[in-house]
Amino acid sequence: MDSTHHTPHPAVEPYRGDAELARLLKAAGIDRDVAGVRELLRGVRAAPEDVDPSHFLSLFGRDLPEELAAQLAALKSLIEAPPPPQVGDIAARVSALRAELSRMDLDGFVIPRADEFQGEYVPARSERLAWITGFTGSAGIAVVMRDRAAVFVDGRYTLQAEAQVSASLYERHHLTETFHGDWIAGIVKKGGRIGYDPWLHTVGWIDRMKTALGRAGAELVAVDTNPLDAIWHDRPSAPLGPVVAQALAQAGQSSADKRAEIAAELKRNGELAAVLTQPDGIAWLLNIRGGDVPNTPLPLSYALLTNDGDIDLFIDSRKLVPGLEVHLGNQVSVRKPEELRGALEAIGATGGKVRVDPVWTASWVFDRLTEAGARVVKERDPTVFRKAAKNTVEIAGTRAAHARDGVAVTRFLHWLSGAAAAGTLTEIEASDRLFEFRKEQPMFRGTSFDSISGAGPNGAIVHYRAAPETNRVLEKDSVYLIDSGGQYLDGTTDITRTVAVGTPPADAKRHFTLVLKGHIALATLRFPKGTTGSQIDILARQFLWAQGLDYDHGTGHGVGSFLSVHEESARIAKAPNTVAMVPGMILSNEPGYYRTGQYGIRIENLVLVRPAADIPGGDHPMMAFETLTLAPIDRNLIEPALLTEAEKAWLNAYHARVAEKVGPHLEADAAAWLATATAPI
Repeated sequence: MDSTHHTPHPAVEPYRGDAELARLLKAAGIDRDVAGVRELLRGVRAAPEDVDPSHFLSLFGRDLPEELAAQLAALKSLIEAPPPPQVGDIAARVSALRAELSRMDLDGFVIPRADEFQGEYVPARSERLAWITGFTGSAGIAVVMRDRAAVFVDGRYTLQAEAQVSASLYERHHLTETFHGDWIAGIVKKGGRIGYDPWLHTVGWIDRMKTALGRAGAELVAVDTNPLDAIWHDRPSAPLGPVVAQALAQAGQSSADKRAEIAAELKRNGELAAVLTQPDGIAWLLNIRGGDVPNTPLPLSYALLTNDGDIDLFIDSRKLVPGLEVHLGNQVSVRKPEELRGALEAIGATGGKVRVDPVWTASWVFDRLTEAGARVVKERDPTVFRKAAKNTVEIAGTRAAHARDGVAVTRFLHWLSGAAAAGTLTEIEASDRLFEFRKEQPMFRGTSFDSISGAGPNGAIVHYRAAPETNRVLEKDSVYLIDSGGQYLDGTTDITRTVAVGTPPADAKRHFTLVLKGHIALATLRFPKGTTGSQIDILARQFLWAQGLDYDHGTGHGVGSFLSVHEESARIAKAPNTVAMVPGMILSNEPGYYRTGQYGIRIENLVLVRPAADIPGGDHPMMAFETLTLAPIDRNLIEPALLTEAEKAWLNAYHARVAEKVGPHLEADAAAWLATATAPI
């Protein structure tokens, strides 16, 4: 959900006590004691608030008696959500950690912004970096030594780290310019012991750190228990968002068929099994969705898939909704997460080949398998690229989701055209209003990432997050950028629109048009089989480069199907990428330009890779992009003289399609506004 929007709980009646709840549970035939219910609800409160505040009731069954549902809601309201991890006495925490390091005979400890799954979003209990430093960005790492400490963040978060991290406690460094391993090596004494939690790092990181520390004669030490967890006394519970089945009507392929396909590949390769540690891959494979982390419907879990199609799912069974076992079927065995160690050791003891993804899997998994005698095959998770190429049902679903999302975004843009004119509308108010428009759409399940709502100079901060202390008004004669997305049962959306508030600066119009030209260049591209995103990135930048301009982010990322908005796939960026684009992949097309202190510009649509129509005389079959996103691009920011006739034709055709698909679903005033907004240029 959008971090600036908080869905209120429905009005609840007073809690009538444990005895009454016990009576109601028994009457409903639910075999749970009140103490267990309280523990379950603590896990629910540790998960992100669902867009539907009553969704947690699915953990107790379907069609609950009203009186029982009301009492469960009442008890849930009495259980406080975990406090933000960054709130508290950071200096006291650092001091306590140093005492714990001394007790463990460690000279330092590395704290990444990561959990056991190496995902983009982490649950509250895994926000260790925020808890020990105060820094709440999505990427970073800290090192706490006996007498020094440092935090490392990338360029997106330089200003945020300066604001949130005490300079008296931590040195601040650029993540890519200064490797934290080298920083440690520069100050650690020979024989020093630097601790790390093997659940929170990959084997690639281990190798790099050992090399850096080895030069200083220091040792990298895996710890059995994280010293930070030992001092985080009010650490949140593990999240227990309900895990539900994804209907075949949205998935398009049964879990049994997916597992059989992968099992056959494992067998061909002589591999006994694959260890799966990416929750989005497990969700895709089993056709399930959860609610353990913000913005993405993930059921945090691990899985072990054998070459006969059987699968062990390591997950807290309390978050599986009643009846899910029927959906999972007989080939899926639900096991406790703590049983993973024994399962890895057992399969390792056979001495057979076991596939493990070296990019995303925690080094702890490799350690267990290697020590048990397995022949570890470092290959990519077999779900990664299968998941990236959507099937026909998923493609139909994402088209439908984008049509509904287009209605919500267009209503918002119409509303914004009037609301911003007064000069009092704030970034947070605008973002919250867009959330409400989306919430009215069928099948909406929350936002797909925290909205970037940037007015004027805040729009020039690429990954800006509006907060009370930075919340700007959308001033007259300025530029406003809103990057947002929705999670729907049938698709995931991601769209950026840059809007003129009043009369925009002339430079902003010129820059916007250059960005638009790059966007159109990608949208209209035809390309052969085997083409990678790094081979086409220049097309989006060429018009900016010609004017001595550029942007410092990628041009396109993969997008899931009611899963991760940043999905591993082909990627359109300067950095080399060996993953070829194939039909069914969904990518973003989002060139931009950012003038520090003035404005930010980005135009983002999602596109589907599909076969292109044959051209007479052509020698090779080609692919093309189909634009999925449906919302007007602000004509008030366009300099028509800078567009070619072909570019105008694309824009006019796109706007005609937006009007056709979205217009009939709007109220009369919004429809009239859209007709003007999409008029030919």
